[in-house]
Amino acid sequence: MKKRIILVCLFMSLADIYGQDYQKSNVVSEGQQAPNFTIKLEKGKTINLASLKGKVVLLNFFATWCGPCMVEMPILQQEVWTKYKENKNFALMSFGRGHSAEEVNLFRDKKKFDFPIYADKDKSVYNLFATQYIPRNYLIDKNGIIVYTSIGYSPEEFEKMKEKINELLKN
Repeated sequence: MKKRIILVCLFMSLADIYGQDYQKSNVVSEGQQAPNFTIKLEKGKTINLASLKGKVVLLNFFATWCGPCMVEMPILQQEVWTKYKENKNFALMSFGRGHSAEEVNLFRDKKKFDFPIYADKDKSVYNLFATQYIPRNYLIDKNGIIVYTSIGYSPEEFEKMKEKINELLKN
């Protein structure tokens, strides 16, 4: 019995440390202004987050080697992008953390995703939001405020994010 109690206490301590570690990995939090960034697109064009003010923006960070990311990406395509891609008040930006433009383009083509996926080879965009852990999602309201964040993937958390998107687009 003592061994079980000790094991339970140890497990709870590790879970608490792990949870704190997740929290420490946040650079920005809900309620804060989303940091602006500019990314280079093909043919010398650029896009920055500030230019999307007035839209609900979902930022997604992933890597092609990340198992939970590979579970989340098809669901992101099917349940978010397919539903909102025609909505002029919505934007989705997915970033391949640590990946080059060539890598994300090959990945997008292989997986047949048609939502915007951008390279973040040097993690310069990612580092404005977090220090570690993927997948990550940041939902930004029309005023540029972060209103939802998630780390990792779970069906329950993804449902919460979809509900928040629906709520924001109704206003």
